[in-house]
Amino acid sequence: MERWPNYDSLFRQLAWQANIRNIYTKHLRRDYVQDLYINIIKSMNEGFSEHAGQKVNFLSDSQGSLLWLVGIAICTVVLWYVPYGYYVLYPFTILSTWFHEMGHGLTAILMGGSFKKLEIFSDGSGLATHSSDLFLGPLGSAIVAAGGLLGPAVAGSALLMLSRSQKASTASLWVLGLFIALSCVVWLRSIFGLGAMSLWAVVIVLSSWKASPSIKQFFVRVLGVQASIAVFMQFDYLFVDSATIEGQTHHSDTGAIANSLLLPYWFWGSLIATISVLMLAYSLYVAHKPRKA
Repeated sequence: MERWPNYDSLFRQLAWQANIRNIYTKHLRRDYVQDLYINIIKSMNEGFSEHAGQKVNFLSDSQGSLLWLVGIAICTVVLWYVPYGYYVLYPFTILSTWFHEMGHGLTAILMGGSFKKLEIFSDGSGLATHSSDLFLGPLGSAIVAAGGLLGPAVAGSALLMLSRSQKASTASLWVLGLFIALSCVVWLRSIFGLGAMSLWAVVIVLSSWKASPSIKQFFVRVLGVQASIAVFMQFDYLFVDSATIEGQTHHSDTGAIANSLLLPYWFWGSLIATISVLMLAYSLYVAHKPRKA
């Protein structure tokens, strides 16, 4: 019989390699990060021990998959605050930027405007250029600005809920890969962005074609989690009025919303962060809730 291995040593080694003992930032205290790792180790071992003596695939098993996704999410957040952790997450940063900017562009189309071009830069920033003649005037502009902030959360939630089925997981990878390829042809106009997103399109399409059903399902879930928590990677961006992109100062998205509506940017940042968390929690629940007999 196949047994679950003990993952204590794996996670403790990861914690050591990530220099957890040396993390000191204004966002995360050392003790808090260590407690997170201890709790996830205990939770995963408790979940794995229930499967001891059983032949179970942790990639497709509901409880095992959920524990791994929680572990991945926590490791991702920790890596944001670890020296060189940014480089480990760099490919997902670029993909999240694509989700963000596509959120702006596609929302502009829905609001009656035109999506002119998309640019993604090597520092992980991006810019979506669209027309300003939108339905609903200032309210339309605010909706387009919010579309970028909520774009990764919406995409991530959709991927997580689709991952409930292996067939839907395969289909979602095909659709995502081909849509990324389409965006490279129609909207992407930066050399770096074209190269990076073309590579992502190839990886996703090959995965949907060659990977096993359980690997595809788990890959969709990983993409979903990474997209859903992307808004917290630059958490302070939600609470500033302006930002610099490629040497030029622009309104931040929450600043643009505040400029169009009445309430201050920090209110909209708080609201969008709350919505993102709720969407992630609900989509994880849908993806892993027990199936009816």
